[in-house]
Amino acid sequence: MQFDLDQAIEVLEQTPGVLDTLLRRKSAAWLHCRIKPDTFSPLDVLGHLIYGEMTDWIPRARIILECRDARAFDPFDRFAGGPLIEGQSVGQLLDRFAELRRKNVAELRGFALNQEQMDWKGLHPALGAVTLRQLLATWAVHDLNHIAQVVRVIANEYTEEVGSWREYLSILK
Repeated sequence: MQFDLDQAIEVLEQTPGVLDTLLRRKSAAWLHCRIKPDTFSPLDVLGHLIYGEMTDWIPRARIILECRDARAFDPFDRFAGGPLIEGQSVGQLLDRFAELRRKNVAELRGFALNQEQMDWKGLHPALGAVTLRQLLATWAVHDLNHIAQVVRVIANEYTEEVGSWREYLSILK
């Protein structure tokens, strides 16, 4: 499948609802579980996504549209979402993510991008030249990656409890 902005927006718009369904009204045990001590919990993922909405996708798109590759993107600290989740309930975090995402999708639509602009290049601090198309495709796939991560982390909690059925559960492998 080739990139289609409207199809990517479908994913971007649905991600807050998917995460809301997965995480709202979950106990602390589910929200704080981790596969390993140094990996993200479902709440950490939410903090990461909120931070990305604030500092990553739309700011980088703006850099491409305004400066192209004359200015490199600001580096992204994937762990900087940690402070954003402190003292916040899961409901507050889900609501904040949904609101930030609504605003960012509205701004993305407001760019009224054409195919020529999709090929404009920006400068990633580690990857080098990237196109606006690649940035926007990555945003959608990044969402899907973290949805899968949340589901995998939660499922992992019952790895031993499923007994011999583990052999049939690819999510636990």
